[in-house]
Amino acid sequence: MAFPGSEDLVAVAEAGLGRRLPQPHRRRLIRENGGEIHMGWRADKLNFFDSPELRVRSLEVVNESGERKTLEGDYFFSTMPMRDLIRAMQIPVPDNVREVSEGLQYRDFITVGLLADRLKVKEPDGGLLKDTWIYIQEPDVLLGRLQIFNNWSPYLVSDPSKVWIGLEYFCYETDKLWKMPDDELKKFAIAEVAKIGIVDASAVSDAHVVRVPKTYPAYFGTYARFDELKNFTDEIDNLLLVGRNGMHKYNNQDHSMLTAMHAVDGIAAGHVDKKALWNINTEQEYHEEKK
Repeated sequence: MAFPGSEDLVAVAEAGLGRRLPQPHRRRLIRENGGEIHMGWRADKLNFFDSPELRVRSLEVVNESGERKTLEGDYFFSTMPMRDLIRAMQIPVPDNVREVSEGLQYRDFITVGLLADRLKVKEPDGGLLKDTWIYIQEPDVLLGRLQIFNNWSPYLVSDPSKVWIGLEYFCYETDKLWKMPDDELKKFAIAEVAKIGIVDASAVSDAHVVRVPKTYPAYFGTYARFDELKNFTDEIDNLLLVGRNGMHKYNNQDHSMLTAMHAVDGIAAGHVDKKALWNINTEQEYHEEKK
């Protein structure tokens, strides 16, 4: 059983296969093997057995209409933020553990995608910039980073004569930028990228906004006492924390998938070594290699 969303279940399933699959194939494979995918449901309450040993009994989920249902399972994978996980637990949680979970901090993230005819900046040969990510240093804009999606894959742009870029903003949900209406945010982003000479505003033909809360688990707040929280969740035998938010670790996708793969392998072998899960990417460094 996975929560809070069906994509978490898909991720766990593909982790067991050791490879990523296109979404339709992943869903078909899960269903063909007796699995269920529940769309549009949010994890709300985590129920436990009445016994000295801490074990999860079931998960209560709710949809936008307020309907509720209970899902039972032998193992529960969590990729939800640890703060939300502790809030969902229907057992007495020690005060010190709750204090640590409530004090965890996160940074949020906005991408404004822009479809443009061309960029003003070019390679020396006149071609499209070869970078995938460009960090923005200008102090008079809020823009933090820019992606050129064409360079990730040509299949991300239906018209190869166009340029599809992502303007990335690092912020908090309480910031004015986060609360800005989409149309206003699009105009703001276009003005910023035009201001620093990346693209002319007149060259932009389309735009799209994506907000991602709690993208970056932070190593401040109550993080210095994180072991108090980790030790408590590790005592719950059939609850497995995986992924960036699930473990409050700044993992890349490969490390996040690896935690799920190790958990699945452990279940198949009859024992999950939770210490080994936590030791994945213990150096807390950013890993990226061009091949």
